[in-house]
Amino acid sequence: MTKYAKLIFEMVNQSKIHMTAEQIFLELKKTEPKVVQATVYNNLNALCKKGLIQRLSLEGSPDRYDRIQRHDHLVCKGCGSLSDWGFGDFTELFKKRLGEGFLSYDLKVFYLCPKCREKT
Repeated sequence: MTKYAKLIFEMVNQSKIHMTAEQIFLELKKTEPKVVQATVYNNLNALCKKGLIQRLSLEGSPDRYDRIQRHDHLVCKGCGSLSDWGFGDFTELFKKRLGEGFLSYDLKVFYLCPKCREKT
């Protein structure tokens, strides 16, 4: 793993938020002033392709990056906040119902967060 790939991998896995490529670039730039955006994008793509991190794509929002550990997400339709949540592991249920064709799942629950509910 290259120096930048290792730094990006560690950043994504240690982050308490789901960072965008831009946020990762700006954070990395603080300690690695010579890094360029293309390096960050290329390394994010490579890390995703190798299955070391995951890309979270949400309509109308830039992709965000997250650790691989099994967990689910709450997505606020008001402000777009994204947070980790654990609804339990449904892998065995899906395998039983879908059979050998089942590969994986990514559960995103859309809701209105408490701050957005206060606004309505």
